Amino acid sequence: MNANTNIFESYESEVRSYCRNFPTVFTRAKGPLLYDEEGREYIDFFCGAGALNYGHNPDLIRDRLVEYLQCDGVMHALDMYTRPKREFIEFYEEKVLKPRGLNFKLQFPGPTGTNAVEAALKLARKVKGRPGIFALMGAFHGMTLGSIALTTDAASRAGAGVPLEHVTHVPAPYMFPELDTLKYIETLLTDDHSGVEKPAAFILETTQADGGIYPMPAEWLRGLRELCDRHDLLLIVDDVQVGCARTGWFFSFERAGIVPDIVTQSKSIGGYGMPFALVLIKPELDIWEPGEHNGTFRGYQLSMVAAKAGLEIMLNERVEEKVQGRAHIFEEYMKKIEDLAPGKISTRGVGYVWGVDLAGCDGDKAPGTTSKRVLDIAFKNGLIVERVGRGNSVIKVMPELLIDEKTLRKGLDILTDAVRDAVKVR
Repeated sequence: MNANTNIFESYESEVRSYCRNFPTVFTRAKGPLLYDEEGREYIDFFCGAGALNYGHNPDLIRDRLVEYLQCDGVMHALDMYTRPKREFIEFYEEKVLKPRGLNFKLQFPGPTGTNAVEAALKLARKVKGRPGIFALMGAFHGMTLGSIALTTDAASRAGAGVPLEHVTHVPAPYMFPELDTLKYIETLLTDDHSGVEKPAAFILETTQADGGIYPMPAEWLRGLRELCDRHDLLLIVDDVQVGCARTGWFFSFERAGIVPDIVTQSKSIGGYGMPFALVLIKPELDIWEPGEHNGTFRGYQLSMVAAKAGLEIMLNERVEEKVQGRAHIFEEYMKKIEDLAPGKISTRGVGYVWGVDLAGCDGDKAPGTTSKRVLDIAFKNGLIVERVGRGNSVIKVMPELLIDEKTLRKGLDILTDAVRDAVKVR
């Protein structure tokens, strides 16, 4: 591959990451496909790290954005009242929240997932008057200081450069099957010799994504909700990556039948890859003072236009039903992939987010050796996937939610062949 990447390598900061795995220059994209300047086509199972649930350049959203721009609509308004904000709030409340029996107020923080998490943490601490937060091992919640204190990836934490405080990490339920993690958390809260102060809140992803694709059991989630109620803790669900129908429900917590106190959304809530974030707050918890958490680009107007159109697509296309209805396709292919190296490959997932864990194939090689080989072979053959989890040993399979079955199967075939080729090389 002879892509001209010299300008990036010469002048762009060394902090760049994803481009190192995909050494080509992309020029256009549509639906589930990306194209580079050499004319090559790639099936996108990376999905903007979860920001493109409705695919690249959906016609409806594109047309709404163009129309708004051509009419000289307000682009920047801080948190002033505007028509796009009114229309988004009305649609979200009437078409998304009320049909689900949910009652939340909406906060528009800065347009990133980590900013939504920061706002949720600040509010929880303000409401409860306690500085501590409980989070799960394996979590990823963002890269700003409050969020990175929740995140457990060692390399990410090291980049902070300062102590990361006021967070207690507890084992995720998948880590020690013999351990009753809810009882462990209860002990931390009730044992006068636990050495752990009572926190303000418990935050989690109901399916850990960058942690290696681990769906939390529905029964465990219900138990956690009850535990938080019993001990006066707020429950915060981070739906930045696995929300917006990614798991088969618009809110990932719906499969467990629970209602969090605070929910964070970003990525695909922007509809088009537009920067947008929301914090959903139970009304009685909305004790912010005016301007107490703000940002110059909070509630970006064009993102609200795109977000409303994205929600229309989600509802009109019955995306939740489609995602749940195609679970068998992923299960079929994951079984094929496991059978390529029985006992060494494991797979897990829910909805349209799955992981292929190749740690058992590395042997005496460095962690992530096999997964990197799979990523490279897949990219060479026209499929883009990401690596996540401990040692980056898990291939994350995350196609857009509107992908047609033929393209979905083609991408999964490429992935299966890539794993087959990779595990042959020892």
